Amino acid sequence: MSGTGAENEAVGERVIRVLIADDQPLVRRGLALILGPSPAITVVAEAENGEQALVLAREHHPDVVVMDIRMPVLDGVAATERLARDLPECRVLALSTFDMDEYVVAALRAGAYGFLPKDSSPEDLVAAIRTVRAGEAAVAPRLLTRLISAYVRNEQVAPPNRRRPAAQSTPGLTPREVEVWRLVATGLDNNQIARTMEISVSTVKNYITSIFDKLGVRDRAQAVIAAYESGLVAARQAADPD
Repeated sequence: MSGTGAENEAVGERVIRVLIADDQPLVRRGLALILGPSPAITVVAEAENGEQALVLAREHHPDVVVMDIRMPVLDGVAATERLARDLPECRVLALSTFDMDEYVVAALRAGAYGFLPKDSSPEDLVAAIRTVRAGEAAVAPRLLTRLISAYVRNEQVAPPNRRRPAAQSTPGLTPREVEVWRLVATGLDNNQIARTMEISVSTVKNYITSIFDKLGVRDRAQAVIAAYESGLVAARQAADPD
């Protein structure tokens, strides 16, 4: 287990309670050792499959579940869906051996707040856990668009010069909101959207809040998935990889 309560109180941080779910014992132990030095994170339990993760989540009430996508008995996608439904306060950070994995998109659609490849640095893991705990999506925008453009089904793709069908499928969105949604889906962050549209970052944030509410999505990841599924953007419009 990582840092003690006294240590965390000393630095004035709220302890982030983490459950690790992975079918490989060495991976579980390695993740726990990586998180050990962080004074604001404590590993409360380790699970070897999705079913056990659900049982332990109900017992320990973690803030973040670091969830391997591919596990026996119950995989990470199914476990994420059940956690999102039954214990929404437990936010899932999905892990995969491969950075291009269709299961990752399924996990994001099921309710995961973020995704990291297993070869990510310890610093990236800690940062992602903090981000997910804060209720934000922990997925690099360009990686997200690559994943979704590769694996999300888009059977009604609009031609490049015609984006009206997506707008018509979401009649509550204004034309400006549709344009912000499109830019989010192509991998731009708030600052880049503000520069592209020549508006302030705070205005972009207001648009995005409204878009999420009207689409019924929780975060950028789900908004991007919705954009591809609606036909607002097609795979060829995704941002180039880094």
